[in-house]
Amino acid sequence: MTLDWSFFLNSVLLGVGLAMDAFSVSVANGLHDPQMRRRRRLLIAGTFAFFQALMPLLGWLCVHTLVRVFSPLTQVVPWIAFVLLAFIGGKMIADSRKPPEAVGDLTFGALLLQGVATALDALSVGFTIASYAIVPALLCALIISVVTFGLCSIGLFLGRRIGEKLSGKATLVGGIILLLIGAEILLKHLLG
Repeated sequence: MTLDWSFFLNSVLLGVGLAMDAFSVSVANGLHDPQMRRRRRLLIAGTFAFFQALMPLLGWLCVHTLVRVFSPLTQVVPWIAFVLLAFIGGKMIADSRKPPEAVGDLTFGALLLQGVATALDALSVGFTIASYAIVPALLCALIISVVTFGLCSIGLFLGRRIGEKLSGKATLVGGIILLLIGAEILLKHLLG
């Protein structure tokens, strides 16, 4: 694998494709908390970027070590993502019925679940980059991570702006978005 312009272009395009779910969840998170501080936004975007980089590397590692053990699990990955996103989205919808002061912030545990759920499909990218040596695989994961961080930062910004305008309905809209993302991941799996 040569590190030419096509490698970088393919890595950026992989990053954009993989980051779309994380982008949408970032919009939902921004909707949920329109007054979110900069540090929190960096933590959310960084969490998504971390998992989007980690999962392709785990997939790459599995291809090179545990492919026989791992391959049957690929059928369950969309179901896991659906359950996690449906749980978080359902909780947000339930929270939207509570008075604003009774709704809690996005916890670190919930953020980790969002990070894992939106990055599970990135495991399969490890199979597509299996022919890469370790350095190109790491560089590809880094590029995916940077692209994800940028798109999630934009998603948080957009969600916060929209959230300010929606005020009380933002949590409901964010929960519905998470449910739709989970359903879309599952439908792609079932129909594809």
